[in-house]
Amino acid sequence: MAHIVLSVMPFAGHVAPATGLVAELVARGHSVTVYTGAHYRGRFEALGAAVHTWQAAPDFDEHNLPATFPGTDRPGRLAVRADIEQVFVRTLGGQARDLVHLHRRHPIDLLLGDVLTFGTGPAAELLDVPWVTVSFVPLSYPTPTLPMPGVGLSPGRGRGGRVRDAALRSVFALFSRRIGRLLTEQRDGLGLPPSTTPINRVLYSPRLNLASGCALLDFSRTDLPDTVRFVGRLPTVGGEHPLPDWWAQLGDRPVVLVTQGTLNIDARQLLRPALEALADVDVTVLATTGGVPLPFPAPENAFVADFVPFDRALGRASLVISNGGWGGTVETLAAGVPMIVAGGDRDKPEVAARVGYSGAGVNMRTGRPSARAVATAYARVVADPGFRDRARAVAAELDGLGGTGRAIDLVEEALADVGA
Repeated sequence: MAHIVLSVMPFAGHVAPATGLVAELVARGHSVTVYTGAHYRGRFEALGAAVHTWQAAPDFDEHNLPATFPGTDRPGRLAVRADIEQVFVRTLGGQARDLVHLHRRHPIDLLLGDVLTFGTGPAAELLDVPWVTVSFVPLSYPTPTLPMPGVGLSPGRGRGGRVRDAALRSVFALFSRRIGRLLTEQRDGLGLPPSTTPINRVLYSPRLNLASGCALLDFSRTDLPDTVRFVGRLPTVGGEHPLPDWWAQLGDRPVVLVTQGTLNIDARQLLRPALEALADVDVTVLATTGGVPLPFPAPENAFVADFVPFDRALGRASLVISNGGWGGTVETLAAGVPMIVAGGDRDKPEVAARVGYSGAGVNMRTGRPSARAVATAYARVVADPGFRDRARAVAAELDGLGGTGRAIDLVEEALADVGA
């Protein structure tokens, strides 16, 4: 069997879907090494994989990025720019060196790279090994029919919308020039020539790109190449959280799940307005904080936990109010549950835009909605059965794509193509 190295950005939202891929590869007899942060070593070793941690690339605490990457605590779009430059691009050379070092100790047959581990592609060039990418975030594969990625906008309608999208693509082209210079600097440090691939495609393997999600959760487009394959949901394996002691007390009323996610865990952003909006509604609110204490009292109809088993929570939920983590969004819609999404920064506005575009939920267009806005969105979803119908349509498409098993089938096909 092959030695497959899966590079995963050390973020909880990327590690969770990667666990299923690792478990499936191990079950099929492959030798698997995961390249990620030291914090997640035990998580992957428990699945039977070896772990090679970030070394030449600076390891970091995902909940304190500024300690390692200055500027990543800036607000809004500035944080996105700092993330791209500091966390992703400037670590490219270190990532590639780490992977080359691993290859010298244990030769790699195929690199399976999280699309945001920018060093995977250059490492594949240096080592002359096949490279496949997997997207644990909304698919951002470039196309001339969509607006600038990262701004959280759906494609414009009519002539005015097309003009707006063209203008945004021009802005993106200007931004890309700076990123291109930084990428060239990193490649030069590795002894690689400047990339001939357009800057907005440099993250994607020319061989195969596995995209979590489905076409109904993407914007309408007909120009995706055959190398991009939607594979549906990539569920987590291992790391389960126990049920809270009060689980049996949830009762028979409709349950609304409110989740702050695992990265943006300031409860004042979404949990507070959602709890206030639903305090006098005849529902039971199940709120998860992401591991931090709730800094304000919860209303009488709310149960609060750091974490709960997500599949069990979705089995009870009639509606999910989320800050837009991609993995949780895919899992929610795979269960046919409609959503209200308040996406504030990083990729969250993109997730919210896709949910709104799909018709399976409401895009709040902010990460800090008011209680009144949440109450209005809740009333809208409850009154319109079309949201649940669309969520079920997304669920059916996700289910038909094959998920983790199909993703690894495609990886093995890529191995066979190169004779590995």
